[in-house]
Amino acid sequence: MSEARTFDPAGVAFGVLVPVAAAVTVLVTAQAWKSRLPSEIATHFSGGTADGFTATSSASWTFVLVIVLVGGGCSAVAALGQAMLMMRRTMLIVGLAVTGLMLALWLALMSANLDIADPADADLSTTSIAVGILVGGAVGLLGASMLRDHRDRRPATERPDSRLPRGPVDVPIVASVGLGTGTTAVLIGIGALVTVGLCRLAGSWWMLAVFLPVCLLMVGLLRFRVVVDEAGLRVFNMGMCAVGYGVDELEGAKVTEIAPFRDFGGWGLRVKGRGNYGVVTETGPALVFTAANGQRLTVTTDRAEEMAGALNALADRRF
Repeated sequence: MSEARTFDPAGVAFGVLVPVAAAVTVLVTAQAWKSRLPSEIATHFSGGTADGFTATSSASWTFVLVIVLVGGGCSAVAALGQAMLMMRRTMLIVGLAVTGLMLALWLALMSANLDIADPADADLSTTSIAVGILVGGAVGLLGASMLRDHRDRRPATERPDSRLPRGPVDVPIVASVGLGTGTTAVLIGIGALVTVGLCRLAGSWWMLAVFLPVCLLMVGLLRFRVVVDEAGLRVFNMGMCAVGYGVDELEGAKVTEIAPFRDFGGWGLRVKGRGNYGVVTETGPALVFTAANGQRLTVTTDRAEEMAGALNALADRRF
């Protein structure tokens, strides 16, 4: 188990230092290439033609602010070791995708304006937008895989209440929840058709490169694998453990009826108040795992009764 920490070292490195490095790169390149740029650079394009111009210093600081406040603001959440692991991972991927986009766009603007007398002659390559998002998202995914759960872990001091369900310890119990394969395929297909149509209208295919990572992220956030075994309860998302609790932390597991929007205000991985988490993807029975540190995890699944019984029986063995 991870040692309790306020800050996650990997989260600080990827969520804070990477956006800062990107912002510094913007300022350094603006200064280094100043002599090769016109007094005002082209910063806005319509139909491939430059129609908006800004002083280099103003443009560079605008990019710095967007990178730090938007990209860094999102990704910095990954540094908070006590926050929900999956939320930190998601915010890191989103934040670094924005950071990558803005840095790549800045470098493309610099390249388009270098060594030209009239900024109206600048020609911006839209490929940079796709490259920036892909590279930024990939770095975010790498960083997300290195994040660890540093929350407070406390062992339970008593066995679960005798009124809670008990069942045979026939583990592992594995359940897939969230979007099914068919629904996923339909949503991806619709999104792809819309994106292709927009690409044809725009006369450029860079939006496809944006669609792919965004689509994978959205679909990944709505598909989960729930595992109950002798170690405890774990929920996997995008191939990584999103949240997990050990059997030694269990105060009690029960079954309840959940309606996602009524009880958690939405669908998917949810947070309802401090330490109250939910993986809620359908209306119906749900497993509620209460940990000794006061946190609670609710998971909607048809196997809720089976999972609760096995978890309480495993916790009994400790005493």
